[in-house]
Amino acid sequence: MALDGAIASACGMEGIRVDPAVVEEASEQAVAAFAPDVVRHMIETLCGGEPTTMARVARRVEAMTGQLDAFQIRPEIEGLLKRLKARGLMLGAVEPRWERLERAGIAGLFTRDHGIPPAECIFVGDRIDADIAPAKAAGMATIQFRSGRWRRQRPRSAGETPDAVVTDVAELEAAILQLLNA
Repeated sequence: MALDGAIASACGMEGIRVDPAVVEEASEQAVAAFAPDVVRHMIETLCGGEPTTMARVARRVEAMTGQLDAFQIRPEIEGLLKRLKARGLMLGAVEPRWERLERAGIAGLFTRDHGIPPAECIFVGDRIDADIAPAKAAGMATIQFRSGRWRRQRPRSAGETPDAVVTDVAELEAAILQLLNA
């Protein structure tokens, strides 16, 4: 990941030598801790909690990454979205991520103000802390798409446990159809 490389480089500029395994471990710790700001947590871990060094590393990481947006759409997702739409399903998007869908060219498949009751929704997300747990608390069915940095994040309670867990688009489609027929 570009962000992890920037963190390692910024640490190196501060005399903190880290290799990819150490950065990955810091990432895993942040994810396991359900840290709201994973990057900040990683920097704190790698800098041993020393505030001045943490601040310098954070500034360097920001300078290196700027407005880096690691959001990616898997090639098979557009086909799945079109199939779901053809079934008559209404697709919604979490508002802060709307511009990402526009850049990916799939925003036209989604409805912004759908007004569907949460109990009639299926929420798909990769993070348990920021996606699954809040959606479940709102009354939605949930699917965790394990990928990227949060692929190893596990629920700590029943309230954080997704209704389904998938690792690819074919599994996602099967899980959605199963939840629709439940």
